[in-house]
Amino acid sequence: MNNPGTFAIRWPLFQLPVISGTIERRLLLNFRCDPVVLARRLPPPFRPQLVAGCGLAGICLIRLAGMRPAGLPAPFGSASENAAHRIAVEWDENGVTRAGVFIPRRDTNAWLNRVLGGRLFPGRHHAATFDVRETNDRFQMAMRSRDGQASVRVAARVMEEWPAGSVFPSLAAASDFFRAGSLGWSPHASDDKFDGLELRCREWRMEPLVVEQVESGFFANAGWFPPGSVEFDGALLMRNIAHEWHACGRLSPGVPKAPPVRGPVPQPRPHAHRVFFEMP
Repeated sequence: MNNPGTFAIRWPLFQLPVISGTIERRLLLNFRCDPVVLARRLPPPFRPQLVAGCGLAGICLIRLAGMRPAGLPAPFGSASENAAHRIAVEWDENGVTRAGVFIPRRDTNAWLNRVLGGRLFPGRHHAATFDVRETNDRFQMAMRSRDGQASVRVAARVMEEWPAGSVFPSLAAASDFFRAGSLGWSPHASDDKFDGLELRCREWRMEPLVVEQVESGFFANAGWFPPGSVEFDGALLMRNIAHEWHACGRLSPGVPKAPPVRGPVPQPRPHAHRVFFEMP
């Protein structure tokens, strides 16, 4: 258990406090995970947030438009495709348990996000290519990072009914969970610090998706997730929502920095970029 007094939130010397824009499309791909296995992927002070006894992790595929510092007109904004790997977490702060997400990796096709991420606004971004084909009710997307460390592929369509088999009993329960976990922490350039970024939407609308195919190099990595420790849970869609990103300072755990890992870093097995789950 993490001691609530072992970390502090501080503010960088300069950081854009608020960024405004529009979520044109946001896909949340969710996986239920063995919480013991998931905890190994989390640095202090985070621990897995449990839903029906399961840890929950996933990938956010989001297209943003009109992104600019709050107060500037929309024509000055930029657009981008982005991916974020997320783990639902809890941590203790001044004796109170808080919830949010730990984001071990962010990828983007926008050079501006890569240049400014981790500097003027929170979160380092890696370069990636995106292949997007979508209609009003169908989505086919693929993302691959230039460094070869992340890949995602998904085919999904909008549905009206909540699918059976999810850890969430209803769309309302899933929507409430993700709305409450809108604060994300991303690793800073130094390993023991995390940049905070909170999503605030003018309105909150989620639609259920039926997923026909999904691949993830991250979740298919047997060196990180042994067989049987992770299973696809479901997917959600948000679109055409005005929103703001609010910087939330920098979290600095007061624990010794972990020694460097010796030996090779676990790599995905050859099947990691094949179809991970397929559903009719």
